Amino acid sequence: MPKFNEQTHIELLNSAWIPLKEPKTLPSAIILSVPFMYLNMLITIGIIYFFSDFSLNNTFFTGDAITFTIHLDVIIGLIIGVFLMLIIHEFFHLIFIPNFIQSKDTYMGLTFFGGYVHTEQSLTKTRFLLISIAPFVILSVLAPLILGVFGQLTGSMVFFIILNSMGASVDILGFMLVLVQIPKEAVIRNNGTRTYWKVER
Repeated sequence: MPKFNEQTHIELLNSAWIPLKEPKTLPSAIILSVPFMYLNMLITIGIIYFFSDFSLNNTFFTGDAITFTIHLDVIIGLIIGVFLMLIIHEFFHLIFIPNFIQSKDTYMGLTFFGGYVHTEQSLTKTRFLLISIAPFVILSVLAPLILGVFGQLTGSMVFFIILNSMGASVDILGFMLVLVQIPKEAVIRNNGTRTYWKVER
């Protein structure tokens, strides 16, 4: 994970940057994001239900009970699929960061808790919100809508689409914190996992 720098923190405060009121650790952010996990899942399932003829009964959800059979090849495929979904999810954060290819302050990484994209560029509020919500909108809203309309949804696709939707809960928590706390005209930047903002005159 990107490291918090105390000296950078002091310099930002001295330059009139204001810390965002946000969870200080990833585990606490995950706990606080649980309501968004359920909300995201309901949104995605609703889209699948209304825009396709796909039924969750085509997966391991079978009405009164959840049934599944474990096979080694399925487990290996699941692990690979989750890893690829993680990379794709983070890629859709990354591509909306301006000049991410040339930037020395922007990078992507993996941890035990999942992936992350980090940049210490100064971003507009609109850009920050776009970066935050892009993977959820693209992979768990637009993808099931388009695939559903054309009848191309499969059980494995639905599984990973819903998994991405639930995994985007921390992104949506961050989106909401920035949306509510930060003025429209402000710029935003990060120091490790902490977020700061200020209105430039």
